[in-house]
Amino acid sequence: MSRLSRRLLAGMAATALAVTATVLIRTSADAAVTLPPTHAKFDYQIGGAYTPPAGVQVVTRDRTAAPAAGLYNICYVNAFQVQPGEQGQWDADLLLRDAKGKLVIDQDWGEPLLDFRTADKRSRIAAKVNGWIDGCAAKGYKAIEPDNYDSYTRSKKLLTAGNAKAYLTLLATHAHSKNLAIAQKNTVELAGSRQAIGLDFAVAEECGQYDECGDYVDAFGNNVIVIEYTNSGRSTACSQYGGTLTIVQRDVDVSTPGEPGYVRKTC
Repeated sequence: MSRLSRRLLAGMAATALAVTATVLIRTSADAAVTLPPTHAKFDYQIGGAYTPPAGVQVVTRDRTAAPAAGLYNICYVNAFQVQPGEQGQWDADLLLRDAKGKLVIDQDWGEPLLDFRTADKRSRIAAKVNGWIDGCAAKGYKAIEPDNYDSYTRSKKLLTAGNAKAYLTLLATHAHSKNLAIAQKNTVELAGSRQAIGLDFAVAEECGQYDECGDYVDAFGNNVIVIEYTNSGRSTACSQYGGTLTIVQRDVDVSTPGEPGYVRKTC
């Protein structure tokens, strides 16, 4: 998300804003976590890391990437589904299967769903994902973005919202033990459970497009990062919340500069 500089002054102003806007909170485990600054300049780089544009204060990158130096970094983790080609890295019984024994797949992305219906399976899945969270902490990330919280809605009714919340609670507890903040990714219908689970801020895709930003604000205040993929979604989000929330538009493939289709726009 970066574009080199507007000059020293702009850089200094952005740094000052990041410092003053950052919020330090205490979790129930009495571990200190730092929330991302609100109404910040943001870049969503889960499709590949690159030099952030000038003035950017917050960056999200995949857990396999190094954080961006000097910025608030959020570590993206696919916590509820399996990356294509990685199902062999999981115990077979931890992959969700239908009554015919076939894997349940997120058809949009070709990702098998994880099966967290029982406490034992939740514990075993969390052990693996918490290892990734440990890796994010070791690299210097400040927060975790666990994706596909809403996988239960694609599970052929095999998974429930309660299953998802119970599993995410394990991840949130572990993230806090590593002094990492943790986001609720999408799934606005479960935002009312954020405190019980231990979620610190929200990452909302297309809340402008689908008129959901206000629901996230009701649950998380201004601690909401908005990612839009259309001009209309960005326009709506910016017109309603451009002065309070962190908002960016990216291309749906979150590509890197120079690649066909690369888009990054702000309010």
